[in-house]
Amino acid sequence: MAPIISEGYPFIFGCAVLGVVLGLSWHPYVAVVPFVLMLYFCYFFRNPKRHIELDDSVVLSPADGTVTDIVPLETDEFVKEPCNKVIIFMSVFNVHVNRSPIKGQIKLQKYFCGRFRPAYKDTVGFENEHHVLGIENDRIRISVKQIAGILARRIVSYVTLDDKLEQGELYGMIKFGSCLEVVMPKNVEIMVEKGQKVAGGQTILGRIKD
Repeated sequence: MAPIISEGYPFIFGCAVLGVVLGLSWHPYVAVVPFVLMLYFCYFFRNPKRHIELDDSVVLSPADGTVTDIVPLETDEFVKEPCNKVIIFMSVFNVHVNRSPIKGQIKLQKYFCGRFRPAYKDTVGFENEHHVLGIENDRIRISVKQIAGILARRIVSYVTLDDKLEQGELYGMIKFGSCLEVVMPKNVEIMVEKGQKVAGGQTILGRIKD
């Protein structure tokens, strides 16, 4: 079984205790619902072991999910040049841990309180609660935005400003369905297309053009 991330333990143990209490005090059949939820939380908070092929010429996907759009931008707060934004939607069945797309140092970190609209809506990157990291190395600057959704009301971060990240290293998660946006400069050739399934730490989103 894949390791379970620590944020899942309160949900898992809470459901287990509730199931036992209901089963003993009311009826065993009543305990089925919390035990099914317990199994789902074990599944949702899974942290599968990934073999990361380190390559400083590529930008890896920070999450499992589906590419819902690729948007050209004139500039970005952190990248500060023409760039492309790749939007990845995560359903409640995807792995929800997030991994650093590149090796680098965190030069920007911002957390915005906001609304909790469905994560597939076009404007959620501006309206919803979100967490932005700007990561930089000798070759590239990118930004990664974790966006809360209608069910995802808790963004977890394991890092802070000036921390150094390895490519594919865990840096956070979003609970219960959400999306991420990855902004890369135009000298990064986009290697994915709209509708494509991606895997965190494994799928190449873009390749730096020398």
